[in-house]
Parts: sequence; C-alpha cells; structure tokens
Amino acid sequence: MINSVTLTNFRNHKLCRIQTHGQRNVIITGPNGAGKTAVLEAVSMLGGDRGLRGAPMTDIARFGGDGGFSVFALLNDDTEISVYFTAGDSNRRARIDGDNATLADLSTQLRTIWLTPREDRLFVDAASDRRAFFDRLTGSFDATHSGRVARLSKLMSERAFALKNGNDARWLDALDAQISGLAVAVAYARIMYAGELNYFLSDCAVTVSGMVEQMLIDGTGATAAERQYTEYLHSARELIADKMIVDGPHKSDFGVFNKMLNLPAALTSTGQQKTVLLNLILAHAKLMHTKTNRRPLILLDEAAAHLDANARAKLFADLGAADAQVWATGLDANVFADVPNAVFVTCNDGEINNILWSGQKNE
Repeated sequence: MINSVTLTNFRNHKLCRIQTHGQRNVIITGPNGAGKTAVLEAVSMLGGDRGLRGAPMTDIARFGGDGGFSVFALLNDDTEISVYFTAGDSNRRARIDGDNATLADLSTQLRTIWLTPREDRLFVDAASDRRAFFDRLTGSFDATHSGRVARLSKLMSERAFALKNGNDARWLDALDAQISGLAVAVAYARIMYAGELNYFLSDCAVTVSGMVEQMLIDGTGATAAERQYTEYLHSARELIADKMIVDGPHKSDFGVFNKMLNLPAALTSTGQQKTVLLNLILAHAKLMHTKTNRRPLILLDEAAAHLDANARAKLFADLGAADAQVWATGLDANVFADVPNAVFVTCNDGEINNILWSGQKNE
C-alpha cells in the first residue's frame, strides 16, 4: 500500500502531496479540470506502466515547468519508489530506495489495475478495444504476453506487406511459422486468464472466442494447434481488394455474460455494464492478490458514474471487503460518504498551484 505520494510538475500539479494515513480507500473529489485523474495517472505509473492514459511523457510534464516531472511514493513497508522524466530524455526512469532501477522492477513493488470512463462502453465498442483491455489484464500475470501480442501484430503487418509485394513463398513460410507459434501462445494465455478470473466471479462470466482459442478449448494440443494454424495461413495467401483477409488471435473477442440478468453484458443498461466492469476489476484484484501475495492498487476514475444508490452501496461494500488499496475519483464527496476505511482528499485548481489536502479519515 501507499502511505504517501508526491507529484512534482505532473500535468497541472506543480507540487502536491497526499498522505493516506494507512487507509485502504483514498477518495479524491473536486470539480472538473482540477487534476483528479492526473493523480490516478501518476499513481498508475508507479507500477512501471506508461500510465492509465498512455500519454507521451512530454505531454505529462507540466506546461511552464522545466519539461520534466517526478512521482515519488512511500510504501507501508518504508520502501521508497519513484518515476521521473527529464526534458530531453527518451523515456522515464525509476528508482527504488534511491537506487536506479528498471521500470520492470517497479512491478515487484506495486501491482496496479485501473478503470476509467474510457472503458464504460467496452461491451458495445469494437472487439479490438475488448482485446486490448483483457490483454492488459492478462499481461499482469504473464510478463511475456504483452510483448507477444505486439510481436504478433507486427508480424501480421509484415505478412500483409509480403503478400502485396509478391514476395517468395519461403519468406511467407518463415513468417507463418513465427505467427503460428505466437498465436497459440497468445490464445493459451487468454484462455488461462479467463478461467482463473471466472473463479472469482459470481454474477458474471468471461468467455474468449476465436479461431485458435477454440482449437485449444476443444482439446487440441499446442503443437497440433500450431500445425493446423500454419496450414490455414498457407491456404490464405490471397488478397481481397488489396487486403489480407485472415483469421486468428488478432481477430478474437472477449464476451462477458451477466448471470443475474441472464443476458450478455452488451445487451444490458449502461449502469449494469458499469457494475459488471467493476466486478471484473475487483475479481482481477483478488486473483492478483492470490497469485502474487501482494495487495494490489485499484484505480477507479469517476468510480460512481452511471451507478444508482443500490449499485453504489454494493460497490462500497465490495471495496471495503477487497484486500486492496483503492484510489477513486468523483465530483461529489457526499456520494462516497459510506465508503469504509477511507481518507478524503479535496482537489482544488488554484491560480498558481494546485493544492491537495487530506480530509479526516473515517474511524
């Protein structure tokens, strides 16, 4: 857990510090544009990720500052971790207890998972958005998964280029062999993650659909699946309207079924979809704690949006029971009055600096 976090020249924050007083829930409220989401973004970077917005580092540095920024945190075991970016540098850097560290090292100290308003339409938007969302979650436990997904995308682009330029069959054979190996590994990781996540879900269930995923679900071994997919790729080398039309894990989709309503999540209301999303995040946090024995950080931007009073009450009860530290934002502090074990932080946009101060923690 985080005991305190300090932002310097981060977004619209010149200098601010938040103390959690050892509480498991940190509620950040204030008007639009005050910098609430920026705080969550800063905390999300402490796990070694690019941040919940995935923004370029130069965009994160405060306008009018020196072109750099830093995020420093003191953890409950007195470990000090920080992420910083210096103007002119190519990437951000990390430190642990004052010593230089890799960004990957940060994930051994903090595990983060987040939900932002961007995901509110996850179940009705394109399959590519759902793949990206669930692949990010899958990558929390399989360090190579994100790299495999990126490599698979790159090889598919190379294959399309090769087909358009009439390259010889030997190059295509080599590409197809690499693609098949990655495809099976990516599909297997997705299936395993969905199965493990479903163990911690009671009101909904996650499914994975796709050509290679179905092979594995049907009991085809990894080696046989690679061979079958290679044969399929070999037979799919024609362009249609100058485009490569080929199936595979880059076209797969994730589905979520609402057991309470006996409907796919995509057919339920906006509020019900938000509830399912929150259930997924909480289940992921439980899975993360089980597999790593570390208390994760859950970051919820506009946590109560689209939720009615009953749904909010259930969310707050679930947050209270979660073995995690939760950082949540919202416009109105009164909405979060019933959140247990919480410290309240008010975010105000001043003329010169943004000042954040902690309210009284609940007893």
